[in-house]
Amino acid sequence: MANPILGVLLLAVAGLAAGSFYIPFRRVQGWSWESYWIVNGLFSWVIAPWVVCLVAVPDLWSVLSNTPTETLLWCYFYGVLYGIGGLTFGLSMRYLGMSLGYALALGLCAALGTLVVPIHNGQIWRLLATGSGLTTLAGVAVCLGGIAVCGYAGVAKERTMPEDQKKAAIEEFNLVKGFWVAVVAGILSACMSFGITAGGPIKDLAKELGSSELWKGTPTLIVVLAGAFTTNLIWCARLNFKNGSARDYFNLKKISLPVLLGNYLFSAMAGILWYMQFMFYTMGDTQMGKYGFASWSLLMAFVIVFSNVWGLAFHEWRGVGRRVLNLILGGIAILILSTIIIGFGSYLKQKEEKQSQETPSSATVISKFGGQTRWQLT
Repeated sequence: MANPILGVLLLAVAGLAAGSFYIPFRRVQGWSWESYWIVNGLFSWVIAPWVVCLVAVPDLWSVLSNTPTETLLWCYFYGVLYGIGGLTFGLSMRYLGMSLGYALALGLCAALGTLVVPIHNGQIWRLLATGSGLTTLAGVAVCLGGIAVCGYAGVAKERTMPEDQKKAAIEEFNLVKGFWVAVVAGILSACMSFGITAGGPIKDLAKELGSSELWKGTPTLIVVLAGAFTTNLIWCARLNFKNGSARDYFNLKKISLPVLLGNYLFSAMAGILWYMQFMFYTMGDTQMGKYGFASWSLLMAFVIVFSNVWGLAFHEWRGVGRRVLNLILGGIAILILSTIIIGFGSYLKQKEEKQSQETPSSATVISKFGGQTRWQLT
């Protein structure tokens, strides 16, 4: 039985993990971006998914070996595309900072990841025919509006903040380069939503072989994130050799042993946080009922809320003025409102399903006498 309240709480935890994952990178010293990014990817896309599934999913090998090859290939393919999105997403943080980078990239990601799946499945028209569906779609619209406000606040920040303050908050700030990187990141990152949707048969097999409802979606992540790791490994290895940064992983002449070990530790922490967003996302998605498509929108909303909270804490908005600060706070408030509306839409859906189950059929017995049954169409 779905539990939308639990679903929203799990999605909030996922958003907190995703909105916080970049923080450990701030402690990495003496490594090139590509070096700490691929160590992060090793933990987030390979190690963590396997460890979690081996612990939480019974008979994992049977689940994966009995999954149709076509399903595995589609999940992997979407993972490869998502990997490009994740790669460029990391670059958007590098050039735009946490607040603006998250808002621009996740704005597109939320819109595509939320709406393309129901449109592709022909579900969108059924949603328009019910009160719960309209409520959920209204929540999605509010969510996208909140993301737009956050993005506008980021642009306003860029226009009003002095150049020296931008550089002080974000060392490699570059609006033009960061904007286009964020656009690519937003479009391709939505493929994660498609990959998880394509993994439906994996979830069904996991459930049949004894997995709990909450954990049945995690084996899908093994396949999707393997595709993501492939893309990132190729790109980062190329940069390692091109930039001469391959020695970062063991170069004790450049940095001390404690710093080197710290780099591995902080990169691993970032990777585990990055994975946790999808672990809690798949768990929360199982509790959202028929309107699980709205889970992606909720995740993006929570990510932007928490990333902007961290952006404020790290003074990325210092010196922007009250108007711009009110804009970003207003955007966060709108996103919080959207989560309430979407959660309420899922609650209404549960009520509608319960009422339909209480109605046995389209014809109801209203009386029975003299050996004859009278029916009333409903």
